[in-house]
Amino acid sequence: MHKLTTLAVAAAVGLALLVLAAPAMASGGSRAVYTLTNEASGNAVAVFDRAADGSLTPDGTVPTGGLGTGAGLGSQGALVLDDGRLFAVNAGDNTISMLRFGRGGAVSLTDVAPSGGVGPISLTVRGKLVYVLNKGDATTPANIKGFLALFGQLVPLPGSSRPLSSATPDPAQIEFSPNGRHLVVTEKATNLIVTYRVGFFAFASDPNAQPSAGETPFGFAFDKRGRLIVSEAFGGAPDASVLSSYSLAANGTITPITPNVATTETAACWVVVTKKGHFTYTTNTGSNSISGYRIADDGGLTLLDADGVTAATGATPLDMALTPGSRFLYTLNGGAPEVQGFAVNRDGSLDVVGSVGGLPTGAVGLAAG
Repeated sequence: MHKLTTLAVAAAVGLALLVLAAPAMASGGSRAVYTLTNEASGNAVAVFDRAADGSLTPDGTVPTGGLGTGAGLGSQGALVLDDGRLFAVNAGDNTISMLRFGRGGAVSLTDVAPSGGVGPISLTVRGKLVYVLNKGDATTPANIKGFLALFGQLVPLPGSSRPLSSATPDPAQIEFSPNGRHLVVTEKATNLIVTYRVGFFAFASDPNAQPSAGETPFGFAFDKRGRLIVSEAFGGAPDASVLSSYSLAANGTITPITPNVATTETAACWVVVTKKGHFTYTTNTGSNSISGYRIADDGGLTLLDADGVTAATGATPLDMALTPGSRFLYTLNGGAPEVQGFAVNRDGSLDVVGSVGGLPTGAVGLAAG
């Protein structure tokens, strides 16, 4: 048995070498928008066809093979679209799923695997390497865990589990840096941003926990130059939310570039950055709006609108997603619940293109192809 285990580890490490040697994959899939139903009786991916004008039409659901929770997860990255594959969390039964696109964009389930912890809430993908963020509970500490996506299967990476800054930090998101050399996790309860260096063998280092510029760091995204842009919700205090930008050094140290740029709104949570890196947006869950910012060459942030409202949304905007070319922006509005679309103009302004409902309460995650 020991010999077999050693061979399995060696094989996984060998495959990991090939994974990290490959460049990051671009998002793929058909022209559609996806979200998770997150139902406790059975999780599923809800599919919406996207027309040329950005409007959406429901196109059925595909079971993930796992269970949801029936309530929001308080996270970004519950559903990830990458290179013709969808990766989803099933927080109700501590599993993750991989789905793929067939002819005509049809989505089908290929594998379901234990998440390596309790309460999977966020995923990140680079080529064939997948890391999941597990929230943990009163008896099981929060952690991150690595997998290889190979031949339609999710293969656990032996010895890849790593802790967060503490057992119960209420994390929100995990994501690879654009060059794949770091993982970043935000922790809402500790006001910390945790970084991990990703080694040549695809294993993450021990956590490097650092204070965020503002309270309650939540969602984040990277710009094209590798700067980190983070929403800091300040516990949902009225009109107190901010966005902060950070540089990320090779050793995993983050340094604020423009800290605490106020949205003037409430509960900034989910964040996206346009493909060319000119604009970033955050949803203000407590004030039903989107705040847009211009990103300067040095990574500095400036509000697009003095009042912080680039667009009004439906009730309780949650997750956000941009189409691959950043022509359209979509929000998941939990109060309806519905998916709402906006056209992204050259100056960063947003125009509503419509919305579509019919989702169950507790739907989470959003991805756009």
